[in-house]
Amino acid sequence: QLQLVESGGGLVQPGGSLRLSCAPSERILDWHTVGWFRQAPGKGIEGVSCHNYFGDDGTNSADSAKGRFTISRNMIADMVYLEMDRLNPDDTGVYYCAVSRTPYPGGCTLEAAKGQYSYWGQGTQVTVSS
Repeated sequence: QLQLVESGGGLVQPGGSLRLSCAPSERILDWHTVGWFRQAPGKGIEGVSCHNYFGDDGTNSADSAKGRFTISRNMIADMVYLEMDRLNPDDTGVYYCAVSRTPYPGGCTLEAAKGQYSYWGQGTQVTVSS
């Protein structure tokens, strides 16, 4: 069973930055799509950003995340990251990483209900407040 563990969350002031990490329980040699999602208090899950490594190397991001959040991967460490800049209180929530080991030529999706992502982490809390 492949499992994902997020880390790097915490309390940060508005305008600050955080880097979230996602570590797999076993080495992944066939990364295809990586997605980051979040759930604000009392709200449903929201797709933040995703990246398709196998196909067009394209990225999809929510309007609120464009230009501020970046997905990256360290192949040697076998880790994926979400780099978040210029954080604001609306970014507060539990953040989840998700991975698909199956290629999707149409690109990655920010809609979790479509079932593209087979593996999910437990989440890490991000709180943006003064």
